[in-house]
Amino acid sequence: MKIPKLGLGTWFIPDDQAGEAVRQAVELGYRHMDTAQAYENEAGVAAGVKSCGIEREKLFVTSKVAAEYKTYEAATSSIDETLSRMGLDYLDMMIIHSPQPWDEFRDERRYYEENKAVWRALEDGYRAGKLKAIGVSNFLVDDLESLLADCTVKPMVNQILAHIGNTPEELMAFCEKNDILVEAYAPIAHGVALWNRDLVAMAEKYGVAVPQLCIKYVLQLGTVALPKTANPAHMADNAKLDFTVSDEDMGILKGLSDMKDYGEFSFFPVFSGK
Repeated sequence: MKIPKLGLGTWFIPDDQAGEAVRQAVELGYRHMDTAQAYENEAGVAAGVKSCGIEREKLFVTSKVAAEYKTYEAATSSIDETLSRMGLDYLDMMIIHSPQPWDEFRDERRYYEENKAVWRALEDGYRAGKLKAIGVSNFLVDDLESLLADCTVKPMVNQILAHIGNTPEELMAFCEKNDILVEAYAPIAHGVALWNRDLVAMAEKYGVAVPQLCIKYVLQLGTVALPKTANPAHMADNAKLDFTVSDEDMGILKGLSDMKDYGEFSFFPVFSGK
């Protein structure tokens, strides 16, 4: 499984704009597109994939089983519905969007057994060739341990919120130990990073923009970066990463801790209002 390290996140990009966003991204060199059933733009993303002028096998397309689907039957049906909606023969990866339904996100009920059932649906889709890779999103260590105890195919990816000021090192270390690739969504902290004076100063030091610094940070941590934008100029800038953050500055960035108030994005489906 080879996943392009820089992908296009499409959360909050409307379905009727997603196709053009994908086409623009592909023109700029992106080959990794990330969508989800919950985003309600799978069809638009697929339209961009099919009309971008690049062979399908050269693109990596991910979608996610909705967080509310917690049975084998519901997950299996949703996979088939996604493939039908997108008009694709296969997905490069399908992941469980959350270990809990969004309105119960990080509540006491953990849905361990239900997630095992959903995982079996993904394993069956993988064995059938519908899905080339399978993984999870927003899973904590105990969520992962529960799956690993019973699975026949290990999760290949855990897509998590990770950015400067929010680096879950214990979780990332567990994933690395178990050969689970970490994907970092919202690497620019839902835009909050843009206004952080420390980041502005460090970005100036490297002669880059704050988003470029943020994306480079998660890439140097060994993750896949999934910045979200429909703006072609931002896509182009986000891909200009020909610089290296020093070990000393990486340490400083890891220590920042004042970027967890996401303003209007501090609600479902980021943290479900919690």
